[in-house]
Amino acid sequence: MVSHRRSTQPGVSRSVRVTVMSAATAAAALGAATANADPQDAPRSAGAELDRLYGEAEHATEQYNEAGENADRLRGEMRRAQERAARGQERINRLRMAVGSAAGAQYRSGGIDPALALLLSADPDTYLDRAATLDQVNARQTSVLRELRHAQRRLAQIRAEAARSLAGLERNRAAAARHKRTVEHKLRQARQLLHTLSAADLAAFDRASRSGDDDPFLELGDLPAGSSRAAAAVQAARQALGRPYVWGANGPAGFDCSGLMQWAYAQAGVSLPRTSQAQRYAGRMVPLSQARPGDLVAYRSDASHIGMYVGNGQVIHAPYPGAPVRYDPVGMMPVSSVTRI
Repeated sequence: MVSHRRSTQPGVSRSVRVTVMSAATAAAALGAATANADPQDAPRSAGAELDRLYGEAEHATEQYNEAGENADRLRGEMRRAQERAARGQERINRLRMAVGSAAGAQYRSGGIDPALALLLSADPDTYLDRAATLDQVNARQTSVLRELRHAQRRLAQIRAEAARSLAGLERNRAAAARHKRTVEHKLRQARQLLHTLSAADLAAFDRASRSGDDDPFLELGDLPAGSSRAAAAVQAARQALGRPYVWGANGPAGFDCSGLMQWAYAQAGVSLPRTSQAQRYAGRMVPLSQARPGDLVAYRSDASHIGMYVGNGQVIHAPYPGAPVRYDPVGMMPVSSVTRI
């Protein structure tokens, strides 16, 4: 049988949340291969290829999620740097006014200190290179000038930080666009593949790939959750049963795999990172044999899919396009780690 439960394609930005076509219309491009294969192997070959394409798409979408998360962080850094720069400029303006007032007072009293004359006549951003003039200014003026020099240097550093954040933001936008194109390409291949299958083969694949259960009353045993927060997250995840897989979404109307985990734990007051790769390190890793309800189960070596253990050998997850949030056996795919939050 097919290893079906092809996890999600987690991650487009909030502005590109697109509900991807159903698994019956979103599988993978194997038309040429299946055309030359034994007809009895068509569902198996198509399913294996679909699994591969879903895995590649999931990897790309988690990269997209990471790029989006980095972009959010960089936008915050840039905004804070700009705010600090504005405050720094205000401080510099006040210091310059103080220096100008001192010069005006000296002029009215019959002269002007050579150092102040130098300051007022030279480029204010380079006059301090001529630090030898500071010994010509009284102690108070020296203090103001040094404070101004420090403020100018700090402002230059802040502006450089903002420029670096902006450059990083642009790089992450470009990376996100590349990952998005990769995901869309894999999904186009998926649609092309399923369009090559006969009605009988399509029905066989559909049965193989949709063995999960979204019954909210499924028996899950009485194993206690790992914590009160985990218990609350399990309750939230169960409330999401039957909601659609939506590429890049983190609820409440639809989810991708890591989006479901983030949303469920948010209902328990716990902030999880956006990607499945980061979520696997958000707590303490435990052996699969010791899994408790609420533990996060990451799949594949690259942790490109993630679900929540809920007891009785079951996880809740957002599987893939067309398959709603549902239960599946914890061993549906190779488990790479189990994390207790």
